[in-house]
Amino acid sequence: MRAQTTLFSCLATLSLSFVSGAQAESGLASYYGYGKAGKGGEMTCAHRTRPFGSVLRVSYGGRSIQCRVNDRGPFIRGRIVDLSVPAARALGMMSAGVVRVSVE
Repeated sequence: MRAQTTLFSCLATLSLSFVSGAQAESGLASYYGYGKAGKGGEMTCAHRTRPFGSVLRVSYGGRSIQCRVNDRGPFIRGRIVDLSVPAARALGMMSAGVVRVSVE
Protein backbone atom coordinates (compact mmCIF):
# COMPACT_ATOMS: atom_id res chain seq x y z
CA MET A 1 0.00 0.00 0.00
CA ARG A 2 2.82 2.39 0.89
CA ALA A 3 4.53 1.71 -2.46
CA GLN A 4 1.31 2.58 -4.31
CA THR A 5 0.98 5.85 -2.38
CA THR A 6 4.58 6.77 -3.14
CA LEU A 7 4.14 5.90 -6.80
CA PHE A 8 0.95 7.95 -7.00
CA SER A 9 2.70 10.94 -5.36
CA CYS A 10 5.58 10.73 -7.83
CA LEU A 11 3.24 10.53 -10.81
CA ALA A 12 1.13 13.44 -9.57
CA THR A 13 4.22 15.62 -9.08
CA LEU A 14 5.56 14.68 -12.50
CA SER A 15 2.27 15.46 -14.24
CA LEU A 16 2.03 18.84 -12.47
CA SER A 17 5.52 19.75 -13.61
CA PHE A 18 4.52 19.04 -17.23
CA VAL A 19 1.41 21.22 -16.88
CA SER A 20 3.27 24.15 -15.37
CA GLY A 21 6.13 23.78 -17.87
CA ALA A 22 3.72 23.83 -20.79
CA GLN A 23 2.24 27.16 -19.66
CA ALA A 24 5.45 29.22 -19.55
CA GLU A 25 7.97 29.47 -22.35
CA SER A 26 10.96 31.61 -23.17
CA GLY A 27 12.31 32.56 -26.56
CA LEU A 28 12.52 35.24 -29.20
CA ALA A 29 9.76 37.66 -30.08
CA SER A 30 9.39 39.97 -33.04
CA TYR A 31 6.66 42.36 -34.11
CA TYR A 32 4.62 42.84 -37.24
CA GLY A 33 2.94 45.88 -38.70
CA TYR A 34 0.77 44.15 -41.26
CA GLY A 35 -2.10 41.70 -41.60
CA LYS A 36 -4.28 41.02 -38.60
CA ALA A 37 -3.32 43.90 -36.33
CA GLY A 38 -5.77 44.56 -33.52
CA LYS A 39 -8.54 47.10 -33.91
CA GLY A 40 -7.88 50.54 -32.49
CA GLY A 41 -4.43 49.83 -31.12
CA GLU A 42 -5.40 46.61 -29.37
CA MET A 43 -2.43 44.60 -28.16
CA THR A 44 -2.54 41.32 -30.09
CA CYS A 45 -0.08 38.60 -31.02
CA ALA A 46 0.49 35.53 -33.16
CA HIS A 47 1.33 32.19 -31.52
CA ARG A 48 1.73 28.75 -33.08
CA THR A 49 -0.30 26.67 -30.62
CA ARG A 50 -2.25 28.78 -28.13
CA PRO A 51 -6.00 29.02 -28.87
CA PHE A 52 -7.38 32.08 -30.63
CA GLY A 53 -8.74 34.58 -28.12
CA SER A 54 -6.53 33.43 -25.26
CA VAL A 55 -4.65 36.14 -23.39
CA LEU A 56 -0.88 35.80 -22.96
CA ARG A 57 1.37 37.65 -20.54
CA VAL A 58 4.55 38.65 -22.36
CA SER A 59 7.51 39.99 -20.33
CA TYR A 60 10.67 41.76 -21.48
CA GLY A 61 13.15 44.01 -19.72
CA GLY A 62 11.13 44.47 -16.53
CA ARG A 63 7.93 45.22 -18.43
CA SER A 64 4.96 42.92 -18.79
CA ILE A 65 1.89 43.19 -21.02
CA GLN A 66 -1.16 41.13 -21.81
CA CYS A 67 -2.04 40.48 -25.44
CA ARG A 68 -4.72 38.45 -27.19
CA VAL A 69 -3.86 35.68 -29.68
CA ASN A 70 -5.51 36.48 -33.03
CA ASP A 71 -3.18 34.86 -35.57
CA ARG A 72 -0.83 31.91 -36.16
CA GLY A 73 2.92 32.28 -36.27
CA PRO A 74 5.74 33.07 -36.13
CA PHE A 75 7.14 30.59 -38.58
CA ILE A 76 10.79 31.53 -38.15
CA ARG A 77 12.93 29.10 -36.15
CA GLY A 78 13.58 30.20 -32.58
CA ARG A 79 10.75 32.72 -32.38
CA ILE A 80 7.83 31.95 -30.09
CA VAL A 81 5.55 34.95 -30.55
CA ASP A 82 4.94 37.83 -32.98
CA LEU A 83 3.52 40.98 -31.40
CA SER A 84 1.41 43.74 -32.91
CA VAL A 85 3.01 47.19 -33.08
CA PRO A 86 1.05 48.52 -30.05
CA ALA A 87 2.17 45.49 -28.00
CA ALA A 88 5.80 45.92 -29.10
CA ARG A 89 5.67 49.62 -28.18
CA ALA A 90 4.26 48.80 -24.75
CA LEU A 91 7.15 46.37 -24.16
CA GLY A 92 9.74 48.87 -25.39
CA MET A 93 11.17 46.58 -28.06
CA MET A 94 10.61 48.69 -31.20
CA SER A 95 14.23 49.69 -31.70
CA ALA A 96 15.58 46.19 -31.03
CA GLY A 97 13.19 44.39 -33.38
CA VAL A 98 13.79 40.90 -31.99
CA VAL A 99 14.16 40.32 -28.24
CA ARG A 100 14.13 37.43 -25.77
CA VAL A 101 10.82 37.29 -23.89
CA SER A 102 8.96 35.14 -21.42
CA VAL A 103 5.41 34.08 -22.33
CA GLU A 104 2.84 32.76 -19.85
